[in-house]
Amino acid sequence: MKKSKSSGRWLKEHFDDVYVKKAQAEGYRSRAVYKLLEIQEKDKILKPGMAVVDLGAAPGGWMQIAKKYLGSKGTIIGLDLLEIEPIDGTIFIQGDFTSDEVYQQLTDMLAGRQVDVVMSDMAPNMSGIRVADQAKSIYLVELALDFAKTHLVEGGTFLAKVFQGEGFEDLLKDCKTHFKTVKMRKPDASRDRSSEMYLLAQGKLPIN
Repeated sequence: MKKSKSSGRWLKEHFDDVYVKKAQAEGYRSRAVYKLLEIQEKDKILKPGMAVVDLGAAPGGWMQIAKKYLGSKGTIIGLDLLEIEPIDGTIFIQGDFTSDEVYQQLTDMLAGRQVDVVMSDMAPNMSGIRVADQAKSIYLVELALDFAKTHLVEGGTFLAKVFQGEGFEDLLKDCKTHFKTVKMRKPDASRDRSSEMYLLAQGKLPIN
């Protein structure tokens, strides 16, 4: 099947990408690892022995990074619609986080244990209709935030990919009522032309 000019450009850009080449050379599963590594370097969100939930985990790059920092006593649970190659010492659930059944499966797996970090690199399948794509994106972050409000320890951290646009300010406001500090990060590995940023909320406040 003949490729469109735009898809051809994307493929060339992808394979010429310094972070793609670096990930391949260093044995990581995606260029996205360098986004998390930069945030980790600045904000030290991952520490030995922590429990971490990674939403939108495929192909597993962030789980690789989490394992590196959490060590053998840490717990890492990843979830994604797509299957991933297993990563030793981690747990993976394949399913749709927006499904009540899958959400419950994740909750059951925690068995009442609260986690230290909830991180989400989830993004919807883009339709090209900006308003619809933004609404779907915000919905996913809101779901992840609701999960974090319930399952994070007091003082815990929430990290999520967001796209600025409709609904973003309300999301930010909601975060600020539940966390001590809320920052925005734009890692170097995020493409300049992308509106993606990472919302980093630290110090989950006690539930009143």
